[in-house]
Amino acid sequence: MTPTPATCRASFAIGDEQAAKTVVDVLTEIFFEGQAAIAAFERPDGRWDVTVHFAEPPDQALVRELVGSAAGADVAQAITFDTVEAKDWVKASLEDLVPVPAGRFVVHGQHDRSRVPPNKIGIEIEAALAFGTGHHGTTRGCLLLLDHVLKKYDPRRVLDLGTGTGVLGIAAAKALHREVLASDIDPSSVAVARENARLNETGHLVKAICATGFSAPQFAEAGPFDLVLANILANPLRQLATPMARHLAPSALVVLSGLLTHQAASVIAAYRVRGLVPLRHVRIEGWSSLLLRYIS
Repeated sequence: MTPTPATCRASFAIGDEQAAKTVVDVLTEIFFEGQAAIAAFERPDGRWDVTVHFAEPPDQALVRELVGSAAGADVAQAITFDTVEAKDWVKASLEDLVPVPAGRFVVHGQHDRSRVPPNKIGIEIEAALAFGTGHHGTTRGCLLLLDHVLKKYDPRRVLDLGTGTGVLGIAAAKALHREVLASDIDPSSVAVARENARLNETGHLVKAICATGFSAPQFAEAGPFDLVLANILANPLRQLATPMARHLAPSALVVLSGLLTHQAASVIAAYRVRGLVPLRHVRIEGWSSLLLRYIS
């Protein structure tokens, strides 16, 4: 595999989700696709790290000006610029990713296919494709709660909301041997989920669609759901509480994640008023995953 060329990188931290979104929107408007790759990630302390990789050395003064206009002079002055060495990043990332056990499930890359124990359900996800390799605390928390649910229940109608790489939908389809509806607002994630489902021999079971919230007709056709898996972020989860409740079967189980531990209480409160009560709370590396039951 050919190493990627050296790239220029700008990195900075910012105070909250809205500020990070504003900065990303501003940079996205200026730098066209192919000129820069922009990523923002929430840290356990609530701040956000923003990283921009440039195809060509950027005008640093312009970058500081753009960030300063959106986030203030202090953030702009704190930007660090460096050069990322030429490297086969896919190969390097795979070398660092070992199989991740989560109950009956093991998430692994192709290079570790032979390391999955015969009594476990292997889910093959490549790190280069998209978010959700199983190494993040939220993905592992969801898989642990899914394993817990499947020890006691046999949900027939399952939804993976915000599927990303498709790892949760694939896990449910492999364990249950039945169809799972998977959705994401990002078309590229939907394509990745479909490809991963095919690679895991669940392409005929995982039905991945591009949709925002519960707006698509497929939700009404496939529901009401006995089990919903939603590994997103705290704010979208709070906003989805009402429409989700409308698509749940009586006594449905819901797994929610993508939450920092301090955000769990507000998410639980949003769902409790819609008739969902918490059953379990898994905490991994500062992130929370919740299991709730719908009391209709």
